[in-house]
Amino acid sequence: MFPDIPADNIRYDLLRTGNIELTSNKILERGFLDAPPAGYYILYPRTAANGAAAYAPNAGATTTATKPKQSLISRYELQDRAASVNAVPILDSEVGGKAVWEDNAEKREASLKERKAKMILAARQRMLAQQTPSAGAEAVKS
Repeated sequence: MFPDIPADNIRYDLLRTGNIELTSNKILERGFLDAPPAGYYILYPRTAANGAAAYAPNAGATTTATKPKQSLISRYELQDRAASVNAVPILDSEVGGKAVWEDNAEKREASLKERKAKMILAARQRMLAQQTPSAGAEAVKS
C-alpha cells in the first residue's frame, strides 16, 4: 500500500501500535514512519532486497532471486553491433536527440528500439574508453 515506506519501518510501527489504521493514518499525515532502533534488528533481522518475498505465503515459489543477471548487450541482442562498434565509433550527435514522430506504431517502435541500441552501444564505448587508460596506467606502474 505504501511502496515508498521501508517495510521494516511499517513492521516496527505495527508492533508498537498494534493497529493498522493508526499506522496508515500516521503515514498519510506525516508522510513517513520512524526508523526502528538498532535493537529491533536483533530480534527481526533485516530482510533481503525483496522484503515482501520473505513474508509472502508462497515465498519458495518465487524465482526472481535466482534469475541470472544479463548485460544490456545480450538483452537487446546487440552482440554483432557491439563487435563492429569498436571499429567504427559512434558520435555523440548520433545518440539520443529528438525523435521524429512516425506515422504508425511499428515505425515508432522500430525508431525507439534503434535509439535504445545506439544509446547502449555509445555507453559501452565510453565505458571501454575509460577502462583503457586506467589499464595502461596500471601497466606503467608495474
